[in-house]
Amino acid sequence: MKPYMANMASKGVKAAGAIVLSAALMAGCSSAPKAEPAQAGEAQLKQVKVSKIEKKKISEPLEQVADIVSSIQLDVPVKVSGDVQEILKKRGDMVEKGDIIFKMDPTDVLISKEKAQINISGTQQQLSKARQDLADSKQELQNGIAKLESAIKEAEKSYNKLRNDYDQGLVTKTQLEQAGTQLNNQRLDLESSRSKLKTLETTNSLSQLEQGLQSSQVSIREADRTLEHMDVKASVSGVLTDLPIEVGMTLSAGSRAAQIQQLDPIKIKAELTEEAAKLVRGKQELSFYVSGSTEKLNGKISYLADVVSAQSKSYSLELEVPNPDRKLKPGMKAQVLLTGDQDQIVVTVPTLSVVREGGETYAFILTGDTVEKRKIVLGRLNETYQEVLSGVKEGEQLITSGQHQLRDKEKVQLAQ
Repeated sequence: MKPYMANMASKGVKAAGAIVLSAALMAGCSSAPKAEPAQAGEAQLKQVKVSKIEKKKISEPLEQVADIVSSIQLDVPVKVSGDVQEILKKRGDMVEKGDIIFKMDPTDVLISKEKAQINISGTQQQLSKARQDLADSKQELQNGIAKLESAIKEAEKSYNKLRNDYDQGLVTKTQLEQAGTQLNNQRLDLESSRSKLKTLETTNSLSQLEQGLQSSQVSIREADRTLEHMDVKASVSGVLTDLPIEVGMTLSAGSRAAQIQQLDPIKIKAELTEEAAKLVRGKQELSFYVSGSTEKLNGKISYLADVVSAQSKSYSLELEVPNPDRKLKPGMKAQVLLTGDQDQIVVTVPTLSVVREGGETYAFILTGDTVEKRKIVLGRLNETYQEVLSGVKEGEQLITSGQHQLRDKEKVQLAQ
């Protein structure tokens, strides 16, 4: 064989071997077992992450600035006219109820009282004499009546005897008539005396004197009452904030002589918005602290307006606070805590977990392997967390990732 032909034969053998090897490899691959495909349901489950819903402190307690004012601002009036004689207190002094603030000159009143006492003494003497005279007159009349009654009895006996004698002709008709006239006159005198006695007993002839005595006694009581009002006293305990008088000044009855502001208890007043008023309604007391101090005190809610003020466009709030040491003074400012620390511990969710659709807000809750789409109402915001007013509750499993691709009642699996 020629060398050229031998070389061509060798190349043909190699090519045939390569083709046979390739066919064998392809046959081997086609005969190997196929891998099992993944189940269709598992491939469709979405993976999500969850966290337990907790209560967190959403913010510091809400505060409202307020004014500290006196519970009562009471004017001290002058009850009687007179001249200021002595001033015992000065403006700014603390006074207790019943303390004398100033005194008025009692001279004129004392003179009137003395006159009334003199009138009483004279009237009493006159009345005593008149009563004795009346008693003597009554006694005299009673004695005269007794004598007349006795004389009439004797005269009746004599008259009856004369009638018998006249019948027997022993006395004349003139003598009998004279005896009858005398008897009748005695009877008339008796009737007149009895009438006088009855008049004395039924008619108060002393009434004028008795009325004069009573009038003088009333004048004494009026003078004593006026003398009491000459000492102008504090009607409540507090601070004397106004005293516009001087010694020698003439004051008329009814004029204002001083002003007292009551400091125990004291009041705290604030004006609230409608939202702030809602936070307070139903509460009995609120905490507060004075500006510049961290000490918290409690005050009883004495008033909270039901309707908004036409002038301030707000709701008036008043607290009443005991102030025995008078540390709280009118003019100071206070911060009233409309909510407490416990009111700030609320149900919260991460802001990024909230789903917003068409102006509504939702959260997805995982129950078992199924999600629930809940409509929620949001409240206050604190950085990455937000208060939830309704829709979810503490302890539920909140979906925090993948929630934007979920549907209600969809089954999911937890991400590893």
